[in-house]
Amino acid sequence: MSPVIGLLVALGVLLSPLATEAQQPAKMPRIGYLGFGLSTPENAAVYEPFRQGLRDLGYVEGQNVAIEWRFAEGRPERLPDLARELVRLKVDVIVVPVTSAALAARNATRTIPIVMVAVPDPIGAGLVQSLARPGGNVTGLSFLNPELSAKQLQLLKEVVPKVSRVAVLQDPASVGHRIILKEAEATARALGVELQILGARVPDDFDAAFAAMTRERAGALLVLAHPTFLLYRRRLADLAEKGRLPAMYGNTEHAEAGGLMAYAPSLADNFRRSAVYVDKILKGAKPSDLPVEQPTRFQLVVNLKAAQALGLTIPQSVLIRADRVVQ
Repeated sequence: MSPVIGLLVALGVLLSPLATEAQQPAKMPRIGYLGFGLSTPENAAVYEPFRQGLRDLGYVEGQNVAIEWRFAEGRPERLPDLARELVRLKVDVIVVPVTSAALAARNATRTIPIVMVAVPDPIGAGLVQSLARPGGNVTGLSFLNPELSAKQLQLLKEVVPKVSRVAVLQDPASVGHRIILKEAEATARALGVELQILGARVPDDFDAAFAAMTRERAGALLVLAHPTFLLYRRRLADLAEKGRLPAMYGNTEHAEAGGLMAYAPSLADNFRRSAVYVDKILKGAKPSDLPVEQPTRFQLVVNLKAAQALGLTIPQSVLIRADRVVQ
């Protein structure tokens, strides 16, 4: 064998492992989803826009992206263990719809990127340093606009013009709710309405809260956006109808599930938009450099069937502003 041929053979042996390695398929990215709600078909409709958002960006679950779905089944105490499980699986990014899931994920890892879907107050919750520059491993979308409750109360007053006392269902442990209530109280004073603030953290609190509304003769109800309230939206709609309480809700899904009306950012839009954050992170962006987005578009949904059950006529001035009317 000539020296030249021998050299070529040796180079071929040395380079063949590199060629084999180059031919290996790229690693499929893995997304972790840490949900508060139930792993049921009805709940799947809530986060389906996230899947659609991924598809719009070219990600097809099971083909070029894997998603590890974890649900707390409405039990927040399960979130820390589920978050640690996703960390052990070494997912590339964790998607969290609500504050409790975001805190559990952030406590489990300070390195894996975390994308929020609808956290009311990420600064107050200690998840980010600022909206413009989050500064850590958490970014995504907020669900809070301080003026939101003002508009909700104004619409409620239009529908029930003689109302003088409005019950407010909120979670006393929620930082976001405390911010919203400050704005609501200022608006209530301007409208000449008294607020009855009632706390509910779990479904077992609902009956007592509605009993208090009846006892204190509330004339209407405002239900703030909350994962537990959203999860049990049909039950809350039934309780409001039973108590003859015209109700405004903080998630549009409430009105679609039988509640009277809702004025809120689109949760579906937030889920769809969160896929954009995931895409950027999978392509190398750092969450600390991705500003947190606040909602800019709001939807009014009115349920005429619920109005009929309550004996209410929705003013035309409200109906013409509705984005959707449920018949």
